[in-house]
Amino acid sequence: MDTNHSVSTHYWHELDNGKLQCDLCPRFCKLNDGQRGLCFVRGRVGKEIRMLSYGLSSGFCIDPIEKKPLNHFFPGTPVLSFGTAGCNLACRFCQNWDISKSRETDRLCDSASPEQLVSTAVANNCRSIAFTYNDPVIFHEYAIDVAKACHQHGLQSVAVSAGYVCPKPREEFYQHMDAANIDLKAFTERFYKKICGGELAPVLDTLEYIHHQTDTWLEITTLLIPGENDSDREIAQLSRWICTQLSDEVPLHFTAFHPDWKMLDHPPTPLETLQRARMIAREEGLRFVYTGNLPDPEGNTTYCPECNRPLIKRAGYMILDWSLTPQGCCRYCGHQLAGRFEPTPGNWGSRRLPVSINR
Repeated sequence: MDTNHSVSTHYWHELDNGKLQCDLCPRFCKLNDGQRGLCFVRGRVGKEIRMLSYGLSSGFCIDPIEKKPLNHFFPGTPVLSFGTAGCNLACRFCQNWDISKSRETDRLCDSASPEQLVSTAVANNCRSIAFTYNDPVIFHEYAIDVAKACHQHGLQSVAVSAGYVCPKPREEFYQHMDAANIDLKAFTERFYKKICGGELAPVLDTLEYIHHQTDTWLEITTLLIPGENDSDREIAQLSRWICTQLSDEVPLHFTAFHPDWKMLDHPPTPLETLQRARMIAREEGLRFVYTGNLPDPEGNTTYCPECNRPLIKRAGYMILDWSLTPQGCCRYCGHQLAGRFEPTPGNWGSRRLPVSINR
């Protein structure tokens, strides 16, 4: 096993049979020497479990923050985005399968230290750095070190995650994250077990932990797959749970599925499904519900929850109109909008810009 770019990890213990159990996520991989976990980037080397991809990435790109998606976290600003390889879930519909399902180290063709990442972000006027494309849970140590470097230079750290993580590493991780978008893939254990190879309950625990016990700004995304998780009943249950167990001000994004990876037999999600889901979620009490991956001006707009005036109009990832005061309040009625806002929006637009890391 190649141990270049490897670092020691803390979340594991030895079993009576001599195997080492990884305690980072609820998958609890049990490894003999030389074996990797399902995530691919953590493996046993001798008497410890190490992270084997520290400082390595499948590429770096500057995105609009709305693409994460985060609509209430410094709107309009650019975010330096990167991921590694592998994942700790096995979603049959994965939209980034070439990265997250990779078991080849040649996917990790770029490298960068935390300081180099921050230098590149600053040089490109980014407001934040995002751990995305695959789940930062599996590159826990690297993500935390990058987040620490961000904070030393006035940048924000953003986690795009499925929330499939154990309590102790979760607590350490979110001490360092300024915002998170958690992928709530469905609201049934059947879906998680059959289609994702995981469990729903740990994800709900993560959502409650982030919202109630951290200062991390939280938004949630659910990809709607025709015939799998798009029934009125499930959408209502999911929305009601967010409203009652978290808050009616947690933004929820319904996004459109396109056939990919091992679910090529399912049709793309119609716009009407997203619009219906948005209506149901709003009827259940959620104040900020968005649609994504398909053009939908109303579903891209942020409305004031008090006077229902449009406050942020968007075309996809581009801001068209801004009706917030410098204090982040509705210009019409004075209501304080939930989120993190600067006096004026960013003007990055919808660009996606691949970048090289400053050496």
